[in-house]
Amino acid sequence: MRVLALDTSTAAVQAALVDLDDDELFLTAFRREVDARGHVEKLAPFIEGCLADARRTVKDVDAVVSGVGPGPFTGLRVGMVTAAAFADGAGIPVYGVCSLDGIGGNTRGRALAATDARRKEIYWAVYEDGVREGEPQVCKPSELPETGADYAIGEGASKYADELPMDAEATPIFPDLVKLVELAAPRLLAGAPTEQLTPLYLRRPDAQPAAGNPSPTS
Repeated sequence: MRVLALDTSTAAVQAALVDLDDDELFLTAFRREVDARGHVEKLAPFIEGCLADARRTVKDVDAVVSGVGPGPFTGLRVGMVTAAAFADGAGIPVYGVCSLDGIGGNTRGRALAATDARRKEIYWAVYEDGVREGEPQVCKPSELPETGADYAIGEGASKYADELPMDAEATPIFPDLVKLVELAAPRLLAGAPTEQLTPLYLRRPDAQPAAGNPSPTS
């Protein structure tokens, strides 16, 4: 099974083709660029580049897996809308996975996975040997509650290392697209129905309709 994996929940624009063979996964093509304002311009060319690198076409893709955040509104929306549109156009299923799981799912021990939420805040979750505890949260690094985590990892952890109460990895880590596919693998292999992707924004977007004006969807 050939899977297109996408994630735009962080400053990294990411696309990959991952082959899933029973319980084995193989990364066959990958594109990433860290550009917080480049999601719209770069994601579609990255998908085309991955297909070209693997010498495949849209018809060769069997499913799509998308990170669903948490992440800033605009960037996250780009990836999820693109994933849904690709799947709909190709007539294949799409599945969502928490983007933080693509970071924390690769950890050992008790770890905090954190991404940059902007506004001097982080999106975060705690993982015990790669398994998430509870739901993702958002707060300022200085207001992080007691988690018992031994270390922190992710773009948010490296950016706010001086404000976190535990050691933080200096190198920014972004969601691992192969891990996202691995986490979706039970649904993929079972032929589960396609999903309606639900974004984890955790807070309202910065842009709001002016008071007294109807929203675009009203």
